[in-house]
Amino acid sequence: MRGTRLFYYAVSPSFIKTITEGLAKNKMAGMVKKDRIVVEKPFGTDLTSAQALNRLLTKNFKEEQIYRIDHYLGKEVVQNILAFRFANNIFEPLWSNKYIDHVQITVAEEVGVGTRGKYYDNSGALRDMIQNHLLQILSVIGMERPCDYAAECIRDEKAKVLKSVSKISAPEVIRAQYAEGAVAGAPQIGYTDEVNVAKNSKTETFAAMKLFIDNKRWKGVPFLLRTGKCMSQKSSLIMIQFKMTPHKIFKDDEVANRLYISIQPNQTINLIVDGKIPGIHMRLKPVNMDFTYNDAFCEPSPEAYETLLLDVLEGDATLFIRSDQVEAAWKIVMPILDFWKTTSKGQKKYAAGTDGPKEADKLAKSIGVQWALTSPNEEVLKCD
Repeated sequence: MRGTRLFYYAVSPSFIKTITEGLAKNKMAGMVKKDRIVVEKPFGTDLTSAQALNRLLTKNFKEEQIYRIDHYLGKEVVQNILAFRFANNIFEPLWSNKYIDHVQITVAEEVGVGTRGKYYDNSGALRDMIQNHLLQILSVIGMERPCDYAAECIRDEKAKVLKSVSKISAPEVIRAQYAEGAVAGAPQIGYTDEVNVAKNSKTETFAAMKLFIDNKRWKGVPFLLRTGKCMSQKSSLIMIQFKMTPHKIFKDDEVANRLYISIQPNQTINLIVDGKIPGIHMRLKPVNMDFTYNDAFCEPSPEAYETLLLDVLEGDATLFIRSDQVEAAWKIVMPILDFWKTTSKGQKKYAAGTDGPKEADKLAKSIGVQWALTSPNEEVLKCD
């Protein structure tokens, strides 16, 4: 009895066609229930190439054999969003436009492009991060309750979210490139001085946008997405801000409840609520109700790839991206990429070691908010 075969395409996209056709020609992956094809991102460079890649793979293999891997979906906290939402009835009833004011998703990196200049200069922040990682996180946050904890039930609901994203106004999307500066006290050269980066490159290393999900649950709720390299700190953070108390009876009820889901560098979930300050007077201050993985569980969290590759071997596609999800994500960003091809206007600069250009702050202010702080503890007032 033959065992499971796993073919992992951790290769340049230019080799995928040769490998795929070779496997098919030599009938090395012909057992649908036994043989799995793992494809590492990028899943194409635009909608057309993504569709061509999907046709190539499904011509030679069955869709159920194909595992498009995005390591963010294997991270412990991202997986926990499903449990947090659908196993706790206190949150799911609040998860809609009736109670949520807006949602922010930030993936910030301290590092520059380093030795990846050749790849990155043909990609950029929109393709490299938003089209896959951030939109996949968006789909987990925005999905409806699936019929069951089963791969196709979950992937059906995630696909529906992406297909419901309204067309984004491309001129309003912020794009920028890091200039010379300092990150964590160390000097950092500008992007166009990096190895294998064109001196006249217009490739963005930072992107920020506002989008809406056009369905009953999320109608009218702004989702703010941003990502960048050479920023002030490494942080992958989801922040969900709830609406203010509709009928205030306390004069210092001034801070909206916020839910922070930190993917990295710390694995935490924090809920900011108001509480009474001890004393003879009724005074309020925000307090932090926190859940930290390291404190709550003795078991160490596995690396994302450990989880995902074990799932492949076990034939569990829950945490993998289906072809329609890939194409729906590309359809969201293509109008932006097409617009950027027509003009270099609007490209901003930001000093390495900062949190992006001031235009990104203006984007948040356009809906009356600021970008979330990395640590919710900074929002909790100190004792008087």
